[in-house]
Amino acid sequence: MILIFDLDGTLIDSAPDIAAAVNQVLHEEGLAPLDLPTVTGFVGNGLPKLVERVMAACALPSARHQELTARVLRQYEAEPSARTRVYPGVVQALKDLQVAGHELALCTNKPEAPARAILQQLGLDSFFPVVIGGDTLSVNKPNPAPALAAQAQMGGGPAAFIGDSEVDAATAKAAAMPFYLFTEGYRKSPVDQLPHHAAFADFANLPSLIGQTEA
Repeated sequence: MILIFDLDGTLIDSAPDIAAAVNQVLHEEGLAPLDLPTVTGFVGNGLPKLVERVMAACALPSARHQELTARVLRQYEAEPSARTRVYPGVVQALKDLQVAGHELALCTNKPEAPARAILQQLGLDSFFPVVIGGDTLSVNKPNPAPALAAQAQMGGGPAAFIGDSEVDAATAKAAAMPFYLFTEGYRKSPVDQLPHHAAFADFANLPSLIGQTEA
């Protein structure tokens, strides 16, 4: 089976680095920083949407959106993994899934270049021969096209989606893929309000959940 993973809030906790980039730009603007829970709540629909939400929270004029998005991205790319951590159990789970014969791909709303950079810096790049970022196509999640593109680039065949958020649940549903919900990420809704095939809080349980689906 092809297993398509989200990145932020699923494989890695990157919110502290995203918040640091946002707050550096706010500091340059002479504005007070936003706390981590606030910025974490803005994650999920890609960087442009995150910056749009930051601007609304800080009463910045919408005409500056493109400029501020570029500045936040430059700041983030300068130090993308200083505070980012891989969630416990992820590496072993990915190894076990590969040993079981599954093919792994990545589908994230993070721009492709920083997504690839952080995978390399955290030692996860070898697991994912296919990476679809938020700017790889003209649309991003929850549109199903990025997930379907990942599936196609892996050669097609049965696929499932693993993510942590409302956006990921909607993506999997639109792509007609089973959805495995990692409950310790950035979701805003209760678990029972998100459509999912199975939910897990510990990556050590994911390989067996996938195996049960195939049985």
